[in-house]
Amino acid sequence: MPFEEHGLLIHGDAAITRAQHNVPTAASEPVIANPRIGILLRILSGFLFAGMSICIKAVAEDVPVGEIVFFRSAFALIPLMVYLWMRKEFPQGLATRRPLGHLLRSSLGAAAMFASFASIARLPLAEATLLTYLSPTFTSIAGVLLLSEKVTIWRIGGVVLGLAGVLVLVWPELGHQDMDAGRMWGYIWGLLMGILTAFALIMVRSLNRTENPGAIAFYFVIASMIGGIATVPFGWVIPDSYALTILVMAGLLGGCAHIAMTLSFRHAEASLLAPFEYMAILWPVLADLLLFDMPISSAFLAALPLVLVGAAIAAMESRRRR
Repeated sequence: MPFEEHGLLIHGDAAITRAQHNVPTAASEPVIANPRIGILLRILSGFLFAGMSICIKAVAEDVPVGEIVFFRSAFALIPLMVYLWMRKEFPQGLATRRPLGHLLRSSLGAAAMFASFASIARLPLAEATLLTYLSPTFTSIAGVLLLSEKVTIWRIGGVVLGLAGVLVLVWPELGHQDMDAGRMWGYIWGLLMGILTAFALIMVRSLNRTENPGAIAFYFVIASMIGGIATVPFGWVIPDSYALTILVMAGLLGGCAHIAMTLSFRHAEASLLAPFEYMAILWPVLADLLLFDMPISSAFLAALPLVLVGAAIAAMESRRRR
């Protein structure tokens, strides 16, 4: 398979890549069964994604979001192109019959990346990461509204739990007269990221019926770079050596994380890897405590099981339909 059905989609976070193991692709190849390697690769991908998010958080106060998007995409392109070349899919695998489909999918994905990074800049890393797990919930809603998919009790349950988790997370801010506007905008950007990711994933489902997933990933990265460059008139900064190093690392870590996740699904079934998918929230929690000196709020601890269980139910419902 050119890329496994989980895809190698270079997004601002792992949301699309996590969700895409439910998306059928145009081609397939035998899975090399080695669950231990698959589990280790999945854990590694979660660690690398967390490293990418830490880099973004570290420079978010000094570097504009559009500039971060550009560097994140540009340097993620390096491991992506190496991987495609090793798979003998570069450049021949980039041919497409649906340029407008790629344009729409890439635009949605780029917008989701902007929203994701804006959320990371304004929220504790653990809370921003938790919001990415809402993507299956919003995808479930989009499937009903756009694809006329059947409404089931499991689908309703997943949506209710996910949205209840969001309410629990934001309620402390809503209940204060001195509400932190920056934090509320972080929640809004995080929710917008989940919605945009859901629509992007709907497009991926359509494109993967005829297109090489490597091409989907490549054109998305190019679109994100262009989107980042388009923000130059709104003000970029010249990063110092420290910030430049962190920006480059964000791109390389993100690209390698997607490759590790893609390879993990070649060695183990999605159902086996699912628990390690949700374990990945541990790394942002540790980063907040140890690197950014941010305490874990009681609202986050209460929302965590609701959002994760809702996401798991939505993902299982999607797999069951396939």
